[in-house]
Amino acid sequence: MLRKVILSALGIALIVGAFIFAKYLIDNKNKPKPVVPKVIKTVLIDTVKNGSVPIVVSANGNLTAKERVELYSEVQGIFKTGSKLFKPGQKYNRGEVLIRIDASEYYASVQSAKSNLYNSIAAIMPDLRLDFPDVFPKWQTYLNGFDLNKTTPTLPEISNEKENYFITGRGIISSYYSVRNLEQRLAKYRITAPFSGILTEALVTEGTLVRNGQKLGEFINPSVYEMEVAISKSFTEVLKEGESVKLTNLEKTKTYYGTVSRINGSIDATTQTITVFIQVESPDLKEGMYLEAELNAEKVENAIEIDRNLLLDSQEIYVVRDSLLDVIPVKPVHFSSEKVVLREVPDGTIILRKPVPGAYAGMQVKAADLVEKSKDSIQ
Repeated sequence: MLRKVILSALGIALIVGAFIFAKYLIDNKNKPKPVVPKVIKTVLIDTVKNGSVPIVVSANGNLTAKERVELYSEVQGIFKTGSKLFKPGQKYNRGEVLIRIDASEYYASVQSAKSNLYNSIAAIMPDLRLDFPDVFPKWQTYLNGFDLNKTTPTLPEISNEKENYFITGRGIISSYYSVRNLEQRLAKYRITAPFSGILTEALVTEGTLVRNGQKLGEFINPSVYEMEVAISKSFTEVLKEGESVKLTNLEKTKTYYGTVSRINGSIDATTQTITVFIQVESPDLKEGMYLEAELNAEKVENAIEIDRNLLLDSQEIYVVRDSLLDVIPVKPVHFSSEKVVLREVPDGTIILRKPVPGAYAGMQVKAADLVEKSKDSIQ
């Protein structure tokens, strides 16, 4: 009996609890949902004012010396020791001997040929005195000035046809040019600096045998450099020689200024680019240094320049109208790595200065400059 009473009480308690829990759920369902405050983003804006925008073409390349000479030997012999060691980094003044090759044997043959020429002219002097007394003095003067230790002087000018036949018949003319040819080759045993500069490569050392046609080294002028860059063919008509160019190193820590020295007359058929040479001078520069160049190509009238990431893939940009974002179509005319030049954007249009994450047409925004003005008015 007691057991039945306990079970009945538990059943009634369970029913009452279920009723109370159901009423609680119904009451909570009817409560209003909390209102989430709407966030209005603050944006940076600019007002469009069309004008003249200079287009700057970016390019890069390595520096090469404008004056450089590859040294080759045209003769064979032993490389003789000079006043300066033939080593990379060695400086030479203009006219100073870079390389001297032993020419003692060849020098003797040159002197022998010069002596034979002198003897040939001396042998005809008696006949000249008798048959051509009017030309004898100039040939006598030539012999008096003939020095075996100096370069062979130019033969006297032949006055008439008879003198020409006489001199040519004695073999004087052919002997003279043979000597001059030998002297020209003798000069190749010594290579002098064509300009003041520095040796950047040395492939031989003193005492080694130098062979005909062997490369000996490279010599450059370290004061003037050129950089070769490839520019799109679309800028062919606007690039001009003498244009100023801004150059920077990779770290953007140093700036140099050069000029367009030459523009290639042909366009690369593969890349459709034109080669431009930029001349630059600075004691800090070295051959092979990598620089980035900015060339002033042309000016676009009635245009503006904005950050490239503000341009949408649909060739549109965001504008602000009545605190709402909207999009308008634009016409890009030039792209750089960070900027884009646009046309057909009406004056007075309010555009974004910086991109807005999650932006969409119809998004409510607040202009940053308006926020600042309201703060000032409150104060």
